[in-house]
Amino acid sequence: MIEDIEAEHLLADKGYDSNEVVEAALASGMNPVIPPRSNRKNPRVYDRRLYKLRHLVENAFLYLKQWRGVATRYAKRGDSFLAICQIRALVLWTKLF
Repeated sequence: MIEDIEAEHLLADKGYDSNEVVEAALASGMNPVIPPRSNRKNPRVYDRRLYKLRHLVENAFLYLKQWRGVATRYAKRGDSFLAICQIRALVLWTKLF
């Protein structure tokens, strides 16, 4: 799933804390920022500050999905759907500033 992606970090939640995902991220040159599961015998160290920023991205998707046109994929064509998402993101951005 992450083989063709170029990034510095891989941010994921505890559900993706497996040796296979971590090894794939390291092989792709990414730093895995995944908190360890509570039952892991040797918990890995991860960047807590960077992991907290993941919350902002999740909230942005939550905000996009609150709009009925995005949530139900009202626009069937890809370019129309992208335009709807961009308009909604612009509204979110204007509320922030």
